[in-house]
Order: sequence, then C-alpha cells, then structure tokens
Amino acid sequence: MSTNAELHARRIDAIPRGIANAFPVYVARAEGSELWDTEGRRLIDFAGGIAVLNTGHRHPKVMAAVATQLDAYTHTAFQVLPYEPYVEVCERLNALAPFSGAAKSILFTTGAEAVENAIKIARASTGRPGVIAFAGGFHGRTNLGMALTGKVAPYKKKFGISPAGIYHVPFPSEAARIGVADSLRALEYLFRADIDPTDVAAIIIEPVQGEGGFLPAPAELLQALRTLCDQHGIVFIADEIQTGFARTGKMFGIENSGVEPDLVVVAKSLAGGFPLSGIIGRADMMDAADPGGLGGTYAGSPVGCAAALAVLDVIAEEGLVERANVIGDRLKTALAAFASRNDTVPITAIRGPGAMVAFDIVERHGTTEPDADATKRVVQAALAEGLVLLSCGVHANTIRILNPLTIPDPVLEDGIAKLGRALTNANI
Repeated sequence: MSTNAELHARRIDAIPRGIANAFPVYVARAEGSELWDTEGRRLIDFAGGIAVLNTGHRHPKVMAAVATQLDAYTHTAFQVLPYEPYVEVCERLNALAPFSGAAKSILFTTGAEAVENAIKIARASTGRPGVIAFAGGFHGRTNLGMALTGKVAPYKKKFGISPAGIYHVPFPSEAARIGVADSLRALEYLFRADIDPTDVAAIIIEPVQGEGGFLPAPAELLQALRTLCDQHGIVFIADEIQTGFARTGKMFGIENSGVEPDLVVVAKSLAGGFPLSGIIGRADMMDAADPGGLGGTYAGSPVGCAAALAVLDVIAEEGLVERANVIGDRLKTALAAFASRNDTVPITAIRGPGAMVAFDIVERHGTTEPDADATKRVVQAALAEGLVLLSCGVHANTIRILNPLTIPDPVLEDGIAKLGRALTNANI
C-alpha cells in the first residue's frame, strides 16, 4: 500500500491547488469515531468530515440500508421515474420541521445546491430579488453560494464580482465588539441606503456560524429577524447544514431559540456520509416554483435516501439529541480545566450548544488577541497525538470540535486527553 508521502506527491501532480487538504494524511479505513491511515496509524476523529458524521463512520444500520438499496437500483432521476425512498425521506423531514403548519421538502445533492434552491424558492414565492446574509457566514462555494458567504479569502478571492442583489450585515461577536443592536442598526441602515425591504426576498442565517468561528446567533437577534421578516413579507431561511441533525442538542439549531423559520436548508449529517441535501419549507412557499424549475440529475439519490432514513432512525433510537448535550458538557468541562492551566497555550471563549463546541486560542491568558500561529501548532500537535482537529474563524484562531455523536465514552476521553497534550505541546 502507498505511503502518505507517495500519495501526496501523486495528489500534487494530479489535482489543482485550489482544493486544499488540512493534512497530508490518506485514509485507508474508518469505523465509528476512529480512522486508520494508509500506514496503519490510528486517529480519533474530532472533525467528523466537517459535521457530516453525526452517526459516525459506517454505522452498521446505515451500511445495511445502503447495501439493500444497492441491490435494488441506484439511479433513475427522480424527475423521470420517482421512487419511494425520496418520498419517505421528505415525509420524515416534514414531520421534523421546526415550524408550525404544513411542510413540504425537496432533496438535492450538496449543501450549496440546497442553499441556491432555497433562494430560488424565496424569490419565486415573493417575486423579489434581494437577499441579506451575514458577515462571517458560509453558504457554499458555487457562484451564488460564495456571494452569500461573508468572507472574501479564500472563498471569493480571484473569482470576480458577486451577483447583484446580495447584501451583508455584521454578525454579533463579542471578540469583534459587535452586539445584536449593532447588527440590527446595520440592517436598518441597509434598508435606508441600499435596498427597500419590499425588494428583499430572504434573510439567510446560520443558527451557529460554522466557518465563521462557531458563533451562536443570539436568540434576541433571531427573534428580531423573525419580526422584521413578518413585518416586510421576507422569507426567513435557517441554514442548518452544519447545525442540523442533533449536533446542537436539538434536531435543528434554530430550535434552541424558539424562533420558527420559513425554510430550513439541510445537508451534511442527513445521510451519514452519503451525498444528500434538502430544503424543508412551508408548503405554500415550497409550491411557488413551477414544475421543472427545481431538481437535478442526481438530486435525492436513492442510495442517499436509504442512508438518510437509517440516519434518522439511529438519531431517534440511540438518543443522539440527548447524547449531544452529554458530550458537549464533558468537552466544555475539560476545556475549562485546560483554560485554567499555565502550561497550555492560552484558550478562551469556550462555547457552543450541544456538541457543537469551540474555543479560541489567544496570545496571552486574560486577553482576546487571536493567535493564528499557535492555533496551527495545536492542530499539528493534535495530529501528532493521533487526533484530528479543525480550526476556523475569521481570525483563524478557533478550534472546533465535531466528533461523531455515537462516540463511546472511552474514545471520547482518549480524544480529550490527546487534546490536552496538544495544547501543552504547542505552548512553545
């Protein structure tokens, strides 16, 4: 079997640099919350494929469902010859919808594809063009997705001017000294200076910003946005791609606020590692597009649908919503203990609902000055310990933890111990 170095050399020759790799480590197999690279080295997964593996790698129930589907059929294109798994997934999602009233759902393949179609639905239902998003938000790398994303480098750099009609307002951040009132004032200013609210189709927001630094949207902000949307006939879109499916201690992150959205964009952990995304929405809005206006060749793959049905069963049967809170409490308790020590890199701002946990690495204890270099050292020190970690945030100084919610306690404790050693070893 090829070594990591040999494979990485081949990767450099064959694949453009525009797609980055966090680590030059090539996976040979994975089970549950653990992976093994091509050289046989074991790694504990605190990244979860960027929140895709809430039910873990190759959950037996998911794999069994996929195997059964593979023996039946793999593709017809739903808009040519439909099939029951697609219908059943939508029925299950409708029953989970975090809003009152009738719901309908539609399936796609990627999160960005679902985001773009949510905007299409909002525009069709309102007859308006404008969309408001938030600085620091991430909504994909497609043309409209990167326009909605509130970060230039690396997502927009070199790719030209974004499509018209997209606007951004600041997202509340204690580190950036931006409060809810500041965000709402910016929104009011936007309505006075750039676009009338009657021309706005949708406001899209992540209940917890992912790439932006695992910053929870304050309930006060979400409530104010809901009021504004009701007042002006604007569609409220919750981007639950990273927060969905039990990660935050609720099925959907928006449920932590008590605010009801109009459309919910889902992907990532919906199908346990198989490509599937979707939109859950109020039935009247979802029916606004004409037949043929929505869809895609691979949208709602039968294999992905089979996996998703098993994932939803696993979440319910194994109590993963509740498990997320248990994991999150354990992680935050351990991080608080690390933060009180003097032999680790300085960490602060431990946060996150459920098991969507993050913390910041700063230059000195008791300060908030971001230290991106120390963050890189922690990530590399963790890898040396056999732990996969991811960083994020507008200052690249946030460590986010996205371990599978099915992680056994002994593996969780092993991972926490490795994290503690990485924080110490990076303190140079």
